[in-house]
Amino acid sequence: MNSLDLPKAPHETRVVVAMSGGVDSSVVAGLLKREGYDVVGVTMQLYDHGAATHRKGACCAGRDIHDARAAAAHLGIPHYVLDYEDRFRDAVIDRFAESYLAGETPIPCVECNRSLKFRDLLGLARDLDADALATGHYVASRPLPEGGRGLYRALDPARDQSYFLYATTAEQLAYLRFPLGELPKDETRALARSLGLAVAEKPDSQDICFVPQGRYSEVIAKLRPDAARPGEVVDLGGRVLGHHEGIIHFTVGQRRGLKLAVGEPLYVVRLEPETARVVVGPRSALATGRIRLTDLNWLGSQPVESLDGLEVAVRVRSTREPRPARLAYDAAQGSLMVDLATPEDGVSPGQACVIYADEDPRARVLGGGTIARVDTVSAHPAQAA
Repeated sequence: MNSLDLPKAPHETRVVVAMSGGVDSSVVAGLLKREGYDVVGVTMQLYDHGAATHRKGACCAGRDIHDARAAAAHLGIPHYVLDYEDRFRDAVIDRFAESYLAGETPIPCVECNRSLKFRDLLGLARDLDADALATGHYVASRPLPEGGRGLYRALDPARDQSYFLYATTAEQLAYLRFPLGELPKDETRALARSLGLAVAEKPDSQDICFVPQGRYSEVIAKLRPDAARPGEVVDLGGRVLGHHEGIIHFTVGQRRGLKLAVGEPLYVVRLEPETARVVVGPRSALATGRIRLTDLNWLGSQPVESLDGLEVAVRVRSTREPRPARLAYDAAQGSLMVDLATPEDGVSPGQACVIYADEDPRARVLGGGTIARVDTVSAHPAQAA
């Protein structure tokens, strides 16, 4: 484990650790405690967790607070639970619902990191006179030659979480530390066992914390009872192929669940919330060549205005590796255009596009933004109509 790169000796340094109740953040707290840091554990209660107390594979489920408290007690560090339910509902859950109703595919984990963990929680750490806030994320942070700190992909590519942390600002990076960025997951679990942590074999989080078993439409229907507006399923030329019970049941790139009796496989190409239409087409119609980004967070050393023609690598889904692309800055609209060297399938507004310096497994994160518009590349004649 690398040093935290802090100026004072460990015994003179207070570090707040964001403890989720999982193995990763518990190991961070244990290692920092063992190195002599003044460690304070903090856990955020983000939603009414009673119903999820025994649900496995969910982040921030009810038992996680108990597990975090138990880990802190075992390590002999103070531990606090913060009631952030109202903030989480306003900043994450409500925004998630509105984005889905607009035909987008949001990523609530990005907004949670941006609005709560690295804004509200970081502010609390400062109030506690801490010198740093440490988390169990698999991402690396290193000093830059020109000063400040840069964000980099983690050592373990299978665990790299840089896609979800692109919105972290340069100011926040100066205060944040990610001790697990240089460790493979199996070593983290071995450390958990050596520290005597009861969560050493606890399964990793898999679901979005407030979306039980990945059933997005059920959550949206509960939050917005009038959201399930029936509509038509049409092809790229506007021909009606069928009907649906609400666009909340669909995402771009989806193939299953269309219930269409046609001779070729069809995919959701786009959603039109204004007309409640689901537009479908062949897989070739999903190919995206250009993306427009909004809400840009730029971490690169060069100014945004000078990015025209910059060759980078971008990631349009957390499960995909970065692919070559070229940037173009639109000064008139204050947005960034991303031209993909090879078209990507299933790119949807609302998702994140994260920009890396190159395709190297340890590449620096240059920033990213929310996908506002996609331009498809297809030879399908009806699409151009």
